[in-house]
Amino acid sequence: MSIRERLSGNEAVATAMKQINPDVVAAFPITPSTEIPQYFSTFVSNGVVDTEFVAVESEHSAMTACIGAEAAGARAMTATSANGLSLMWEMIYIASSLRLPIVMSLVNRAVSGPLNIHNDHSDAMGVRDAGWVMLFSENNQEAYDNTLMANRIAENKDVLLPLMVCQDGFITSHSIENIELIEDDRVKEFVGTYKPEHYLLNDKEPIAVGPLDVQSYLFEHKYQQAEGMRNAKKVIAEVSAEFEKMTGRKYSFFEEYRMDDAEIAVVCMNSTAGTTKTVVDELREKGIKAGMVKVRVFRPFPAEEIAEALGNLKAVAIMDKADSLNAMGGALYEDVISSMYTAKKQVPAVSYVYGIGGRDTTSNNIHEVFDYLAQVAKTGEIDNPYRYVGLRKWGKFYGI
Repeated sequence: MSIRERLSGNEAVATAMKQINPDVVAAFPITPSTEIPQYFSTFVSNGVVDTEFVAVESEHSAMTACIGAEAAGARAMTATSANGLSLMWEMIYIASSLRLPIVMSLVNRAVSGPLNIHNDHSDAMGVRDAGWVMLFSENNQEAYDNTLMANRIAENKDVLLPLMVCQDGFITSHSIENIELIEDDRVKEFVGTYKPEHYLLNDKEPIAVGPLDVQSYLFEHKYQQAEGMRNAKKVIAEVSAEFEKMTGRKYSFFEEYRMDDAEIAVVCMNSTAGTTKTVVDELREKGIKAGMVKVRVFRPFPAEEIAEALGNLKAVAIMDKADSLNAMGGALYEDVISSMYTAKKQVPAVSYVYGIGGRDTTSNNIHEVFDYLAQVAKTGEIDNPYRYVGLRKWGKFYGI
């Protein structure tokens, strides 16, 4: 029997962490993720969990403490946002290279500068190639569910990579929604006990962690990381299927919304999916065959599956809440069109950058995107594939 509750996204993640009861949580406060360690620290002080809570002096130290804990054989978790993630930069790569299945809640926020504390995906996009499994969450329920699945995925012996669960800062992190919690005993059974094969405190197997890796070995070790990421696709599918049996809530690499006969569609991530679904429904009422694909698993990227889902469209827009500043669109756009090219799926594709620095993305903005897609589907012509929506400055380069 599930438990109905009203929680913010941050509360939902902290509650999932409480139910997981990790050995170590190390964190440093930063808006808008501060509430997660704040809520969790109350669970520690009230004796609800057995976790060792490490209050560190910086985000770099938070990730370092998690690395030390995981290397010693403990299950470790943390949370951060934006500039905090930037301060972890060196250790983010080290955590992955050491194959340590740390779980981090990343509450997405714009990375400075200029200084901004509101939501976009520039923090997550900055570490997209750091070797972390990355799950995105449309709403509070999904943030909770993704967190519960995270350890099972990361700790699998065929993966052994750190994992971050992303949600939109303030939009979901501080908004309260009705969600369904799972009973503590069922969570404990689902997540299981962490039993690492190799760890520093195993006196029967002395090991070195983080030694100098010279030319003769580094290439092979990076290949092993890549193999772990490729293996993660199968593990994510298996864990999601088991989670569905327990809860009835189905999760895939991405969600297809009204895509069966869609002619035009938007690809997006996180909370934007909710607004986009509403617009799709409105367009369907007018007889326009619109659809949406919401990416949940960004790393490993489900290239073959995405290409198959989009292959029969007449036009598609890929929406990025971060600009790669490469004059060629955003990161999600690059991954999607690369996937389609490899699969020989020729669909007119447009990149839309939107929502930077917490700029509201309204249903009117999404309607503008679909209006342009309808034009492309009719004419087959794209005057500018790299576009912006919701930007105050107008002009040919800036799109609609």
